[in-house]
Amino acid sequence: MTLKTYILSLYILLSLASCGVSNSLHDIPDVSSYNPTIPERQTISDTSFTTKNGYLTKNKFGQWELYVTGDPYQIGLNTGSLTQELFEKQEHAFLGKVDELVPSKFKQYLLRKMLAWYNRKMYLHIPEEYKSEILGVSKYAGDTYDYVADNYLRILYFHSAHDIGHALQDLMLVGCSSFAAWGNKTEDGDLIVGRNFDFYAGDDFSKDKIIAFIKPTNGYSFMSVTWAGMLGVVSGMNDQGLTVTINAGKSDIPWVAKTPISILTREILQYASNIDEAIEIAKKRQVFVSESIFIGSAKDNRAITIEVSPKNFGVYDVENSNQLICSNHFQSEAYANDEKNTKHKLESHSLYRYERMEELLNDTPKLTPQIAVDILRNKEGLHDKTIGYGNEKALNQLLAHHGIVFKPEDRLVWVSSNPYQLGEFVAFNLNTVFNEAPNNNQAEPLNNKSLTIEEDPFQYTQAYLDYETYRVLSRQVEKSISHDDHIVPIMLTELQDANPDYWKGYYLVGKYHYEKKHYRAALNAFEEAKTKEITTVPDKEQIDLYIKKIKRKLNEE
Repeated sequence: MTLKTYILSLYILLSLASCGVSNSLHDIPDVSSYNPTIPERQTISDTSFTTKNGYLTKNKFGQWELYVTGDPYQIGLNTGSLTQELFEKQEHAFLGKVDELVPSKFKQYLLRKMLAWYNRKMYLHIPEEYKSEILGVSKYAGDTYDYVADNYLRILYFHSAHDIGHALQDLMLVGCSSFAAWGNKTEDGDLIVGRNFDFYAGDDFSKDKIIAFIKPTNGYSFMSVTWAGMLGVVSGMNDQGLTVTINAGKSDIPWVAKTPISILTREILQYASNIDEAIEIAKKRQVFVSESIFIGSAKDNRAITIEVSPKNFGVYDVENSNQLICSNHFQSEAYANDEKNTKHKLESHSLYRYERMEELLNDTPKLTPQIAVDILRNKEGLHDKTIGYGNEKALNQLLAHHGIVFKPEDRLVWVSSNPYQLGEFVAFNLNTVFNEAPNNNQAEPLNNKSLTIEEDPFQYTQAYLDYETYRVLSRQVEKSISHDDHIVPIMLTELQDANPDYWKGYYLVGKYHYEKKHYRAALNAFEEAKTKEITTVPDKEQIDLYIKKIKRKLNEE
């Protein structure tokens, strides 16, 4: 998901308060049955805070560890109190860019008006306890963006931005990759799950990831990898050894918002202890985009995917195999004749990444957590082909919010630290965390240093530095193209040289020259791009169209 799409989605959703969603305004949850005590926050240091029912601390790997317990309203209040500065940073990073991305106030108004009704009934599809938790968090939201919507509504609608965002951008889906192995496919026979959450909303977005440990009064205790203001779950495991991750599917633009996927997965994580219970919870909720919910279970010692969409529901359970792979297309019989899913498999990079995971797992006789991390960090294409850094056909696209590995039987989880999946995969033992955290008055980090997996040395290579240079240059060139600015030739050369095996650098150079009517230079760049591993069929078609136009123009000269 691109930064622009995500921020615009947030802006659209958060502007609904002034566009006719009055129903939600009357739906402030009743929290009278919950403990109303406002938590008193104690500051231990500039990176460690405690309340009576929780704490927040930053570990040496740069991750924030959050522990909170209580009823839904207290979980919200304590989370809001502990993370208020982090939330303000996240909100400013998103909403502060709206004017930059859409400077026209009239266009902003049209966007709000066009999509205002999407969320008009979303509040009907969110459980009361989660609305109560959101209300608690909202008590600590800053007042900077009150003109957009009140605090409760802003945070409520944050939770559907993922769904709206990946539906609006059509083929440019969140390219997440997940896999699991068990039985004769792992070293000790126990289930291992690995996944990359390739969700990019700007460099600042991933800097303050939170490893949250939640102990609710109802349901199971659980952990999830999240960010300030987000109570939904994208990756997590509960104390029963049930894991949940999500992989976006191909979606139509929704007509009305229903249950956000992250809220559904939060409910599964909090209330399911095995696969059957997870399926039953998923069946009772209506969603408004397509998503694969990847479920791993210690009690079942296997994994399945629950494939949900607005008009269909399927479960994919492998037979005669002890491994499961999931990218961004559906695999169950329920979607066997789905034209949109078939087209997506043919045109996107989903099937390519699926085959790459299959290739790497087949090369691994017995999966271990270390090998799972190695797979998540893999930057090459099929048959170890060099396809350029940042290519969405790679498992490691060098943009992920996080990579994560679960060993449910032992309640162990490893979460990547920055940058991308290249930092240490920090280990946590849920049994230890939920036994020790309630007495952790000094907010000491609870990660398991002895089990932590070492960082990837790639981040210290010249190739990595060149890739970071490429990222900066590519943004500058894209901005110059959109503004019809002049680019000095050396910048175009540096862009190509910084990531020479990636098709997109050549594409951008070609596009710049085409707009400037430098047709022969554009043709050379586009033809060079075609010699690389291009990400999707539409990308290839776009390049072919440019080449066709250029050749016609050259023939006319």
